[in-house]
Amino acid sequence: MSTACLEIATARPVASPRHPSGSRTRILLSSVFGPYAQDDDYGSRVMNPMELYHNQVTRTQGPFSLRMFHRSWGLMLIQANIQAPCTVLDFPTLDRFVQELRRHTYDVVGISSIVSNQLKVRKMCELVRRYQPHAQIVVGGHIANMPDLDERIDADYIVKGDGVRWMRQFLGEDAEQPIRHPLIVSGHGCRSAGVDLSSHPEEIAATLIPSVGCPLGCNFCSTSAMFGGKGRFVDFYHTGDELFEVMCQLEQSMGVRSFFAMDENFLFHRRRALRLLELMQQHHKAWSLYVFSSANVLRSYTLEQLVGLGISWVWMGLEGENSRYPKLQGTDTVALVRQLQSHGIRILGSTIIGLEHHTPENIDDVIARAVRHDTDFHQFMLYTPLPGTPLHAELTEQGLIKNEDEYHVGDIHGQLIMNYRHPHLSDAQTAEYMVRAFDADFAANGPSTMRIARTTLAGWKRYKDHPDPRIRRRFRWEGRELGTALTALVSASRRYFAHNPALRAKTSSLLAELYREFGWKARLYASLGGRWLLSRIRREEKSLAAGWTYEPPTFYERNAAVTDNSAPLCLCTNPAEVLAGAATP
Repeated sequence: MSTACLEIATARPVASPRHPSGSRTRILLSSVFGPYAQDDDYGSRVMNPMELYHNQVTRTQGPFSLRMFHRSWGLMLIQANIQAPCTVLDFPTLDRFVQELRRHTYDVVGISSIVSNQLKVRKMCELVRRYQPHAQIVVGGHIANMPDLDERIDADYIVKGDGVRWMRQFLGEDAEQPIRHPLIVSGHGCRSAGVDLSSHPEEIAATLIPSVGCPLGCNFCSTSAMFGGKGRFVDFYHTGDELFEVMCQLEQSMGVRSFFAMDENFLFHRRRALRLLELMQQHHKAWSLYVFSSANVLRSYTLEQLVGLGISWVWMGLEGENSRYPKLQGTDTVALVRQLQSHGIRILGSTIIGLEHHTPENIDDVIARAVRHDTDFHQFMLYTPLPGTPLHAELTEQGLIKNEDEYHVGDIHGQLIMNYRHPHLSDAQTAEYMVRAFDADFAANGPSTMRIARTTLAGWKRYKDHPDPRIRRRFRWEGRELGTALTALVSASRRYFAHNPALRAKTSSLLAELYREFGWKARLYASLGGRWLLSRIRREEKSLAAGWTYEPPTFYERNAAVTDNSAPLCLCTNPAEVLAGAATP
């Protein structure tokens, strides 16, 4: 999974295409139109919202689910790295997209999408041809992995790979110039337990994109396929020195102290990571890093190195026993998770449901093993052979890929049904097993936000008095809300699960630990804040039961090269449209 893969890259078999207007080319880059959490004819689905966590991680945690939106980071990266006048329209409604085409003239319209949204892309291409027939259309993102996409949509270029390089070459600009990193807030509209979470700069992370692609190259990975397959990736910042400089710029410009590293296996680049550690030590940087990593790569570092690097959150694959993927071989992942959590490192485990060896007879064991990890968050995804991946090619050769008249493309999003004939599982079974997995994790381990409090407390207790002031400063900052807001959350959870003996015992134990650590202040927040928060949780629960959904605002950003500064007429149905500049460090 990667939401930050570059959205536009190498094209159809055309030798180095160039636009005749060069750096004067007027460009519109857009994500697909909404709504995103409603069933419609274009492939939107209520159960496939534009929310990574609520969609795939905290799906059945109800009012406790973590809600937030992530921007189309690849589009932002391209805009920041070309000289041509470029507008980004992110999360538009269909009316808002049409309005932009009618209001402004563009030479190039770029559209980013995943495979399940291909009907939206087709509609957008039709609208560009209608309103701006002279504009060239560039389509990219994971959808570009589809070998026959040019037969499904009317686009001039279908491209994948390094989008910045391709667009620079297309405009006749220097493709080798250094990458300028845009200022990207990792999440917008953060919400949980019925409360909007703080958007103060110190409270949020900056997105950091060091590399794209994945060196491990699992055969089901669409991201790996998009950047050339196993062992192929693109480093934007090759050295720890380059990365450190960018992080300092983001820190200064955005006021942040934590970074979400959108790199499929950040710690795999060992020399770069250890040099970054040296520089953080030399300059006394108490940063927090949220990273993706495979289990075996994690084990190659000492805990002292991980803590020194500020690794405080890790997204790690837990495909389970008997899978054919080597990144977990020889690793006791349950023990590894426990060890990392005891040092305050929060874990988001990811488990695939529907691997070749999964059957109705063993699926409960598969789910139980995943749940036993008791990770802070747990993602469950269906084994899905997306077009362009080696797995899709393998199953196509075996005649197992379904005909497209057997399903709607909007339903192939990893949470409902498969696009191939599984040897043991039906569509009805996979849909039920997915819900069973999320429910089992929630029932056994409780709300993910409460688990975060538990792991954060473990790190606080271990490192709050560490002799290195840099380490001490980071853990005190990460634990700043333990005796206040997080205590209120645990207290509200205890009340919420009053009739669930197992979860009531779990929350009671954690609350007692918070009392011992933070005394009267924690007791006050538990009493007053816990009651107030419970009322918000109950209100959120009622809203969800009534069908409330969450849609992102529309973002509209123009770079400095755009000379037409007239504001667009707001025909969009979403009044929260944001006008902002694409500032870069």
